[in-house]
Order: sequence, then structure tokens, then C-alpha cells
Amino acid sequence: MFRIFRVSLLTVAALVSVVSIVCQAQSRPPLTNHAREVTLNGQAPLVGRVPAAQVMRLVLVLPLRNQAALDSLLKELYDPSSPHYRQFLTVEQFTARFGPSQEDYDAVIRFAEASGFTVVGTSRNRLNVDITGPVASIESAFHVSMGLYQHPTENRTFYGPDREPTPDLAVQLWHISGLDNYSIPKPALHHRKVEAKSNATTGSGPSASFLGSDMRAAYYGGSLTGAGQSLGLLEYYGTDLTDLNTYYKNAGQTNKVPVTLLSTDGTSTSCTAAQGCDDTEQTLDMTQALGMAPGMSSLVMYVGSSDASIFNAMATAHPLNAQLSSSWTWSPADPGTDNPYFQEFAIQGQNLFQAAGDSGKWSAGSAIYPADDPYITSVGGTDLVTSSAGGPWSSETVWVDGGGGISPDKYAIPSWQTAAASGCSNCSKTYRNAPDVSANANFSFYVCADQSGCTANEYGGTSFAAPMWAGYLALINEQAVANGSSTLGFINPSLYTIGLGSSYSTNFHDITSGTNGYPATTGYDLATGWGSPNGAGLITSLSGPPAPGFSLSASPNTVTVAQSSSGGSTITSTVTGGFDAAVSLSASGQPTGVTVGFGPTSITGNGTSSMTITVAAATVPGTYPITVTGTSGSTTETTTVTLTVTGTNPSFTISASPTTITIARSASGTVTITTAVSGGFNAAIALSATGQGQRQTVTFTPSSIAAPGAGSSALKITVGSGAALGNHIITVTGTGGAVTHTTKVTLVVTK
Repeated sequence: MFRIFRVSLLTVAALVSVVSIVCQAQSRPPLTNHAREVTLNGQAPLVGRVPAAQVMRLVLVLPLRNQAALDSLLKELYDPSSPHYRQFLTVEQFTARFGPSQEDYDAVIRFAEASGFTVVGTSRNRLNVDITGPVASIESAFHVSMGLYQHPTENRTFYGPDREPTPDLAVQLWHISGLDNYSIPKPALHHRKVEAKSNATTGSGPSASFLGSDMRAAYYGGSLTGAGQSLGLLEYYGTDLTDLNTYYKNAGQTNKVPVTLLSTDGTSTSCTAAQGCDDTEQTLDMTQALGMAPGMSSLVMYVGSSDASIFNAMATAHPLNAQLSSSWTWSPADPGTDNPYFQEFAIQGQNLFQAAGDSGKWSAGSAIYPADDPYITSVGGTDLVTSSAGGPWSSETVWVDGGGGISPDKYAIPSWQTAAASGCSNCSKTYRNAPDVSANANFSFYVCADQSGCTANEYGGTSFAAPMWAGYLALINEQAVANGSSTLGFINPSLYTIGLGSSYSTNFHDITSGTNGYPATTGYDLATGWGSPNGAGLITSLSGPPAPGFSLSASPNTVTVAQSSSGGSTITSTVTGGFDAAVSLSASGQPTGVTVGFGPTSITGNGTSSMTITVAAATVPGTYPITVTGTSGSTTETTTVTLTVTGTNPSFTISASPTTITIARSASGTVTITTAVSGGFNAAIALSATGQGQRQTVTFTPSSIAAPGAGSSALKITVGSGAALGNHIITVTGTGGAVTHTTKVTLVVTK
């Protein structure tokens, strides 16, 4: 009895311990803030309650695991001296190492379903659980009251929780997205006021406005097009691709990049004026990105109603977009809300460009998030002049409304920015400074939107500059891949290294004139960051030198040689990356009786060698691919020369079956014409007929026999109703390779 009682006490003690631990876990709020300060201090008066039956969509966001290891990997990925430099992870690898555990993810799903919610979306990195449910369930599950408040600075009400949520969940959440609409995302786009001045005088669009292609000419002007690269755009509303098509039609251009409209959370991808929806921002984002990189493999518009849905869709896309852009700004309740997605971007080799805003110098209350986040590239604005319509860069000053300054959200200064900040008198030495880079944002663009026509020189904003930079990164990544390297990923550490280096002026246009509230200075400043991209210089510096190597080519790459003769081709070696070793040449695949020689037998650096092909009298005529191989150490490259061996008397024969055919008037019949080649004959043979008489028609199917000339054709003979009775001799002629032969068919016409 005593033993049984002892076990029972132990069981009770264990249960009490478990309950205590669970209760402690359940009492923890998420790791980020949700309640707005204005609702807590009374600046936003409570004016009502959100109806209990109203259904809302939320996103339950789980925290990343192994944060210390994640931070360490981030440093290694962007340290050129590290063996892990730019060895980016896949989504699956990231999830396995740093994503929430499957156990925790399943627990959150069970909690949501048990709390009266419907799970409407999950994610492969296990960060997001999308749910819908009534306000009554939200208030019960998260222990909050969902109130309606009068906005302190805008003429509207907003909804939000009256306190921090504390879900009855053992797994501590990172964030609950969608609990308030205090800050509504707005595009970093300005419509020109009447008194505002446009400096558009050199664009190639209507009224000298700038097209996206003009930005490419001004900031690059080379042959890269973004081939093989895909680009993603963040959008809070859909679009009408009719406006994009109108833009290209009016510009006299053609868009060859496939555009995908992707809803990340059920938000409509359609946006028309008839619906009361404005797609100006969405359309210009596309035209600026596509104008800079017109040869990309794809452009994806990620459309959603919350940052959590959009950013996570970008982080889990297949394939991933190496370059991303956002031209929308807002103010989250907690500035760390989206860092899990931004860190995943960096670890997976993705770079997000963010418009820095259009209200000039940042202040403590500036709603410019996420432009000051240290994991994104912040893009400011300039006023650009080109040397001619569609011409190269001429000059550039600060755009007076371009955003920039010291982080309003008090992000700590990142390590890659400290050296630049030390030489910038207006920069903070403690907090993140921005922008990082800039590009044209003045009221100088051609814009088509809302299915209502187009405007010239009326719109401006850093929302033009951010997608422009994303397109420019597509050019860089194209070059990096061609060089045998990976894509760049997060470029800020490299940008600041280049900016502080001796080649700064060959990589950036340093903007030294103008102010946005902060004056432009030499080098890094809070008006334009490092400035705008300086043509191919920055592309070369960021993409790195080509990997040492060589390639081979042959001219001509097809050679015809008769038996007992010789021919040749020139083999050219082209080196990259300073490759200077000797390349030995050899050949394989030649038939019996063919010998191949090279003079010289090896090439060092860029050079040529004469390839001689000698064909013996006994070599069987035909076509043979000869592989030319260049070998240097462990490196091999090949090119192919196609050899056609002909006989000394290449020819063909032509025959008919049957040779006599009887056809009644108004009827038809068919004769098969057959050709056979000899002596290495290799050409198409065209067929024709004569002698059939005026009342007959003849056709050949096919009308010619393709090279090398051996084959057959159906000769159809149709006899007219008034054809003369009796015999008609039809001569069938075959012509090809300067050789002509004939055969005859006797046509007997009967009643």
C-alpha cells in the first residue's frame, strides 16, 4: 500500500510540474509587439468594437531556430575570405537548419483549429500559418479586445488589439500578422504638383519623358539583358496588364519577359479603374524593372494584403527570385516583424531593394519602413540628365524629395556601414543610415495606368528607382553566372567595400550637388547614399572577374571534301580570366581513311590553329561529325566540325514505278518517283515534269527530295475531261548539286 501511494505522489508531482511549465509557456506573448502605442496612451480614442461575427484573416508567424548559428552563417556567406562565401542555402536547407520544427508547426496548427479558426494556408519553410476566423475567436484565443479607434493623424478609424496578445499556446509565436490596420501601406510615388518643375528634356518618350529603356541607356548601355534571371515585385494590389501593353505599344517597344501575377493570400490580382483600383504603382514597377533588364526569364508580381504573406511567398518561391523590389512603405507595430523573412532572403541569395520614400529627410515619425532595415538595400532619388534622347548619363543631382537619413526605427548600424558612417558628418555612428544607393526619381517618366491613357512627366518617386536597381542587379547576376560564379545575394556589404575603395568613381556616379534636407557630399551621404550605378564598372566589380578558362570555335564548322582531296577549318581559342596556359589540340570521330592535323598543335592564349582534313580515295562517302578537343591540364573544351565526304563523281539516279500508267478522262493516278545517290552526292533534288499535255496536271509530294538526295516522291497525274486519248510521254526531271537526270512515264488516256 505504501509503495502504491508513493507512486501516486510522484505522479501528482510530475503532473503539477508539467502544468506549471505549460502555464508559463502559455502566458508568454509573441516575441514582437502588436498593440499600438496610441491605443495604449489614449491618443487614439476608442470609438467602438469590431463586430464579434466579423471574419478576419491572420498569419501566425513562428520564430526561426538556432539564431546564433544563423547569424554566424550570415557573416560567413558575405565574407570573401570564408569557404562558405556565397554558398547560399536552398529553401529546404534553410528550413532544416533554421526553420521552426515540424513538431512546433503542427502544434500551432492544432491550436488554431482548436480555437475556432480555419487553416487556409501553410508554408514550406514552416514560418507562416494562415488562418481565418471570427473576431470572437480572435479575442478568446489571444486574450485581447478588438477595438475601433479614431486615428490620431488620419481622418479614419482603425481596428486593433487593446493589449499584447497572449495565446494559450506552448509554442511561443514570433508575430501575429493582421491584428490591426493602423498603418496602411502606401506607394513611394508622387504625382507632380502644378508648381513642381520637371527637368525632363532628354527622354526618348513623349514630351521628352524617360522610358524604362532610357534608364538602361543612362546607367548601363551594354549588351547584358538579365538573361536567365527572374525578378519579384511586392504589390498590395493587383494590376491590369492592358496598361503594360499600352505602355510598350506607345513606346514602340515589345516586352519579351513573361509576367506572372501571383496572389499570396487570396488577394485579387486584378486592379481596374472600374473597380475603383489604381494600378499606377504596379505598372511603373514593371516598366522600370523590364526596361533595365529586358531579357529576363520571368517577372513575378507578388500580390497580397500583408507583408507576412508577400515576403514569405518571396522566400519560398520556386524558383527563387535573386532580385526583389518593394516600392511600398508603412509603419509596423514592431520594426523587427519581418526580419525572419529578410534573413532568409540573405541566406538564400536574394536581395530586396526598398524605395526610401518621397518626403525628403527622414524624421523620427517618418513612415518609411522597411527602407531603414539593415537587411535590405535602401534606394534614394536623384534628378538625372542624359546627353541625348535615349543617350548616356550626363549629370545628376539630388532629388529634393528623395528619402534618406538616420533610421527612424532605431536599427543598430550594421558592421558593413560603420566605416562609411565615420567619414560622413551627418551620419549616425550608432544607428542604420540610408539610403545605400540612388537612381532617377524626378517627375520625368512616361506612365500608363488605369486603362485611361498615359502621362508624361507627371509622376516621380523612389518607387521608380527601386525596381530599376532590381533590374540592374539582374544584369550583374547574369554576368556573375556567366563568369562561373554564383549570384550575389545581399549586395550591401560589397557595395560599401567598393564605395570605400580606390575605384569608387568608376563604379558609382557620386552625386555631390543638391539636398533632400541633408546635403550631398563627396562619397557616402544621407541624400543619395553612394550614388547611382556607373555603367558596366559596377557590374564588373560586383560580378567579379571571369573564371580562368578558354573556349574553342571552328570556322567554317562544316567542310565538304571529295575522295583523294583535303580541306580545312580554322580553330580559334578564346581565353577568359587571364588564362595563359597552352591548349593542346586533338581530333576524334573521323572515319577510316581520314586524317586530321593541326598547325600549330597547341595554342597559348587567344589564338588560332589551321585544321587540315585529308580524305583517302577509299573513304566511304557520307557525313561525319569530328570533335576537336582542347586540353590544358584538367580543363578540356570542345568544338565540332562536320565533314561531308563526297565521291570523285557525285551523282544520283532517278526512276519511276510504274513506268506506264493508264488513267481515264476526269480521273487521276499516282506514280512513285525514286532517287538514289552515289559518289558522296549530298544535295536536295528538285522535281519537275514536262510532256503531260495541256489537259493534264501533275504534282509532286514532296516537290523536292531533301539532302543528301535519296528518297521518293508521289507523282499525281490528273487527266482532264477533254484530254486527247492515247499515249503521252511525261519526262520527270530531277536537279540537284549541279547534276540533272531524267526518267520517263508513259501515260495512257482512255475514255
